[in-house]
Amino acid sequence: MSDNENEIENDATAPQMPDADMDSAEDVLDAQAEAQEPDLREELGKVREQMFRIAAEAENTRKRAAREVTDARKYAVTALARDLLDVADNLSRALGAIPAEARDHASEALGGLIEGVELTDKTLHVALDRHGVRKIDPKGEKFNPNHHQAVAQIPSNAPAGEVVEVIQPGYLLGDRTLRAAMVAISSGQPAVPEDHAAAEAKGDEPGSNIDTTA
Repeated sequence: MSDNENEIENDATAPQMPDADMDSAEDVLDAQAEAQEPDLREELGKVREQMFRIAAEAENTRKRAAREVTDARKYAVTALARDLLDVADNLSRALGAIPAEARDHASEALGGLIEGVELTDKTLHVALDRHGVRKIDPKGEKFNPNHHQAVAQIPSNAPAGEVVEVIQPGYLLGDRTLRAAMVAISSGQPAVPEDHAAAEAKGDEPGSNIDTTA
């Protein structure tokens, strides 16, 4: 008997699984799959949530690193800028100490010196501005504790809290205060004339001592 004939005979004599048993096995497998489906969905949801969280953390880290690099570049000149503010103050004081009459009648040499100081002051502030350092002169503005330092409160017709005098200008570096402006703010009350103040000290009204019987 040939090999092919043996295989045919074996197939013919092999026990066959009834169709009912096969259907039952498939039902069991389907039932097991359905039973496991909620667990698989829950696990898949957890994995997806974890992936989203990792992606969000990576994006936040990237943004934070980029912001730190930008800030490092922007504020790298902080120490140097603070030192240069003393130079700017000295130039400003030097120019402010020259009377207008002296400017008008200055000799050629003195006039050239004054122009040189003015040019140096202008060039310095242009250089500071190029690196993000801006001068603030807040006269007439509302007092801002983030940018201003009040050193005096004086009588004025201006609204209370308004800057009426700038004692020393301030400077900003980007959006940060490099140096607060030293200012005097209005008390909201006008100054009392000396004669009126003296009369009030005596308990008299101004003009109350005038003889009106004549």
